Amino acid sequence: MSGRKKFVVAVVLGTLLSFPAFAAADTALNASARAAIVQTLVTKMNASYVEPAVAERVGRAIAKKNAEGGYASATSAQAFSAALATDLRDLSGDLHFGARVDERFRERGDAYVPTRAEMDEAREQTERRGYDIEKIERLPGNIGYLELRGFGITEFAGPAYTAAMSLMAGTEALILDLRRNGGGSPASVAYLMSHFFPLGDRRHLNDLYDRSTDTTWQSWTVPTVAQRYDKPVYVLTSARTFSGGEECAYDFQTQKRATLVGETTGGGANPVRPFSVGHGIVVAIPFGRAINPVTKTSWEHVGVKPDIAVPAAQALQAAHAAILRNLVSSAKDDNERTKLQRALAMVEKGESEKPIYTLRGER
Repeated sequence: MSGRKKFVVAVVLGTLLSFPAFAAADTALNASARAAIVQTLVTKMNASYVEPAVAERVGRAIAKKNAEGGYASATSAQAFSAALATDLRDLSGDLHFGARVDERFRERGDAYVPTRAEMDEAREQTERRGYDIEKIERLPGNIGYLELRGFGITEFAGPAYTAAMSLMAGTEALILDLRRNGGGSPASVAYLMSHFFPLGDRRHLNDLYDRSTDTTWQSWTVPTVAQRYDKPVYVLTSARTFSGGEECAYDFQTQKRATLVGETTGGGANPVRPFSVGHGIVVAIPFGRAINPVTKTSWEHVGVKPDIAVPAAQALQAAHAAILRNLVSSAKDDNERTKLQRALAMVEKGESEKPIYTLRGER
């Protein structure tokens, strides 16, 4: 199997892991069980974590804490997984570390291809979440607004992105809201980004290095995406914007295709793979690093900094007002300029027009 295929499978499995697991009975753990879990965790982290020196340091700290009775109160798999998740993040500084209980999970090798049942479940979950498209709206001034909460598996989510962008085709500008976007598939980030460059203009967006295979997967825009958008784009960010949501914002910024408005993002760039450590506990271990082809670095630990810094709650208003000001200054028709000025005044005041449900001429 090629390095690209292995990487894609790993990310798909990581995405599957992010889906809610069925409720399961909480397994009781004694000291011996916790010691075995820690030993397995340390071994797998040393073999797979993208920064070997950090893995060794974190593993020693967790093993030492366990030997000294620091996890004695974690007498169940749920409690122990929560404690491990907190310590893995705090000790490493890598917010992509995670741990959870999922009795159904079975660890597979790099060559594993998800089963039909797994992909059917992933499709169902993606559809139930509306492809993570939270809202599509046309704002006053003919401004498009699209809120995207995550990046699902491309085969499922990609057509939904194109459908959403077709609804935005006639707008004067687009606001892409990533303030509650927690990430997902890097291939889906690339698919969405493909809508914002002209046909024939292929862009190298990101590289992802995989420590386990010592290979690098390149992320490019997709030439087969037919729906393209060439108007101004504003991207909203918050401290909650994370992982693939951050990559999307970072790609827009480094490709000079959008203006970012809001807060500095969470700072998680390393992709993860799920590993079983025993007793139903599954640990997400970052196995690679992002390397942007423009900056030669990433947003790991530092986040993506907005071009216009405002509190996240005010980002939509700030972006909408900025777009309307530009439209007012460029308007050639007096009537259109007047309408835009009225819309701008209402946005700046935080007001909106009330809908009218009576027949014209009624009082």
